[in-house]
Amino acid sequence: MLIETRAYARAGLLGNPSDGFFGKTIAISVRNFGASVTLYPSPELNVEPQAQDTNSFRSLHHLRDAVSTLGYHGGVPLLKAAIKKFAEYCETENIRLPNQNFSIRYRTSIPRQVGLSGSSAIIVATFRALMQFYGVEIPQPILPNLVLATETEELGITAGLQDRVIQCYEGCVYMDFDRSIMEKQGHGDYEPIDPRLLPKLYIAYNTDLGKQSGRVHSDVRARWLQGEPLVVDTLNAIADVARQGQEAIQQHNIDRLNELVNRNFDLRSTIFNISDRNRSLIEAARACGASASFTGSGGSIIGIYRDDAMLNRLFVELRKINARVIKPFVV
Repeated sequence: MLIETRAYARAGLLGNPSDGFFGKTIAISVRNFGASVTLYPSPELNVEPQAQDTNSFRSLHHLRDAVSTLGYHGGVPLLKAAIKKFAEYCETENIRLPNQNFSIRYRTSIPRQVGLSGSSAIIVATFRALMQFYGVEIPQPILPNLVLATETEELGITAGLQDRVIQCYEGCVYMDFDRSIMEKQGHGDYEPIDPRLLPKLYIAYNTDLGKQSGRVHSDVRARWLQGEPLVVDTLNAIADVARQGQEAIQQHNIDRLNELVNRNFDLRSTIFNISDRNRSLIEAARACGASASFTGSGGSIIGIYRDDAMLNRLFVELRKINARVIKPFVV
């Protein structure tokens, strides 16, 4: 029995990053890139490393670049953490697992360290493989919680629910993380949106993956917890961008959506530190006439373009700053 499961990259369209602050977001799955997990029975439980998990390097510079793009440990810790969290979930739910072992390995085409959620995709694919192997059904609204807990509790990764929700649900989803909803049911309200209603979208990400040292650092969470009015009000406004965006999508109001995409980033930039490299992506795209905002925490942007001529300008101008432009494939 050979099991292969898959999870895709994602892009936050509106409301990002209010998901970590009881806000609202709209996100899409990006099937241009994906992570797959292969699992098969074996006498012992084996987690198989891939080429990017190597500890052998051609030079000091090779090691530096590999760590910059893949982290210190590659993808193997993601598999181990997901397996541990799956076992703990089953124990908590009194699900008795059969005594059978497996070997597991992963592959991924998702660009790392550019805000397309490559790590969580590997974890989602791992949970799907384990569920299939052991015949366990985890309710769809609960699965994103487990994926998030795998990253925050096991690996110390700071993250929110948005990415895990869209990677579990796929397509396009409007998410409401209002505090009262979260406290009442343990998860947000997740409403799928027909992807055919979406406007012409592009995604651009920086291909200079060896130079990721200029990461964005911010004390926004501490300021939010302290109740600083500027931070609280701005994050509430960002969440409302998603609410307005849901209405604009349903009404097919492209002009309004363009405004909201730009407003999302402009609001974010008032309380978050934006690196020059990330800001250059936004400015180059807007100079072409497209709207632009972050897909995640930086490294890639998403926006709306008008026609093929504008898309071609995006290809040309963003290539000048080492950025690749794609049309996201959303099903």
